[in-house]
Amino acid sequence: MILIVGTIRIAPERLAEARPAMQKVIAASRKEAGCLEYVYAEDIQEPGLIHIMERWASQAAFDEHFVSGHIAEWCGAWKNIGICDRKLSIYGIGEPQAIPLRAQVNIA
Repeated sequence: MILIVGTIRIAPERLAEARPAMQKVIAASRKEAGCLEYVYAEDIQEPGLIHIMERWASQAAFDEHFVSGHIAEWCGAWKNIGICDRKLSIYGIGEPQAIPLRAQVNIA
């Protein structure tokens, strides 16, 4: 299993402009074979900092994703919508395991 974790930056005043492009690449990526999870999330304390997390079934699935048309289109849009400071890392990981809740945590 492959995990991609990192961030990109978008000027806060350009987030509304960037959101449709982000939604498009997320939707297309989630439909790909081998995509287990694909998430972008804005940092609550740092406007314009977008956290990225992707989980892929295999390196081959990620490699196919990386050369897909929608990724080329997404990367081509970066300059126009002000995306910068890309910091992404790739990790090979094992199967996920649930973290048990502590006994004193009461979730209703």
